[in-house]
Amino acid sequence: MKRKAAGVPCLLAAAVVLCLSSLAGAAGVAGQKRLQFGENGEFKILQVADMHYGDGKATPCEDVLSSQMAGCSDLNTTAFVHRMIQAEKPDLVVFTGDNIFGFDATDAAKSLEYAFAPAVSSSIPWAAILGNHDQESTLSREGVMKHIVTLEHTLSQVNPTGIEIDGFGNYNLEVHGVEGSGFENKSVLNLYFLDSGDYSTVPSILGYDWIKPTQQVWFQHTSKKLRRAYTSKHRKAPAPGLVYFHIPLPEFASFDSSNFTGVKQEGISSASVNSGFFATMVEAGDVKAVFTGHDHLNDFCGELTGIELCYAGGFGYHAYGKAGWARRARVVLATLEKTDKATWGPVKSIKTWKRLDDRHLTAIDGQVLWSKRTKGTRRKKQIGGA
Repeated sequence: MKRKAAGVPCLLAAAVVLCLSSLAGAAGVAGQKRLQFGENGEFKILQVADMHYGDGKATPCEDVLSSQMAGCSDLNTTAFVHRMIQAEKPDLVVFTGDNIFGFDATDAAKSLEYAFAPAVSSSIPWAAILGNHDQESTLSREGVMKHIVTLEHTLSQVNPTGIEIDGFGNYNLEVHGVEGSGFENKSVLNLYFLDSGDYSTVPSILGYDWIKPTQQVWFQHTSKKLRRAYTSKHRKAPAPGLVYFHIPLPEFASFDSSNFTGVKQEGISSASVNSGFFATMVEAGDVKAVFTGHDHLNDFCGELTGIELCYAGGFGYHAYGKAGWARRARVVLATLEKTDKATWGPVKSIKTWKRLDDRHLTAIDGQVLWSKRTKGTRRKKQIGGA
């Protein structure tokens, strides 16, 4: 989102060196990696929001305790990404914008490579979208996205081919069922990624940008196509969908402490106009949850009209934060159900939790976002990843 950041006490120097030495040098493998549920019937996604990467070691942390300030830099962000990948072993890492803080990134391409280095070095598939700060260095928004898709192990795409669409970084990914099951060639979990823009270009409308009609038409068409491919005579409900973009929708302001899990410590910095994308998702019928960043001090999930609206919470140390309030990441776990024939079937449940960048990577706010049987079940307790 806006400007500011925080710090982590212990830095594993060897891990940081490993991550930063694994910059991409070859062409990316976008679209070549098939996402699939594991043999345990699970698919796990790590969301990293608002890294605000600058120039590495030379870029200081913001909004950290005075005891954390010495030596605190972008490398703390790198170490946190590396720790999260080691701890959670995700099947996909999703970076939801403001990956770099353009004004403090001398060379946008190099800063992007360093920011994504932990994912690249892990060889885990990853996807990225743009925030409102990624284009403020030496590359345009189009240039940033075109550089991202050249990096190793990324599934990011600049845009769908053959159509006119606003923004850069609008695409979808399909997650297939377990190999050898009846769903191995069907997408049982659909992931949508959209560019929520940066700032309004309409003189009479101030503030942040919004998801445009061309993007919504693409989403509707893609959702409809996926629903047709999945449903059958015996399977009427669509495969669940998850949506990722940077700037929250105005509907994120619908909650208070009585009806969300997590915290709200700042206002909802959405566009000043409502482009109707929430209604578009409700009408599509497959979206179960939306994940954004932008407002670093908010990390809640709240359910509205059958869709969970979730913040990840601020991740990066050169992004504004709150001294003493740990940087954090969101994890999502989709689990398949067992069929009568003891094989893996469609998605049974989608759960989420957050991890704090403290000594123990403490897991907090575990909750069920969606269940095939009972919608809206919410658990507020600390969990260790389940």
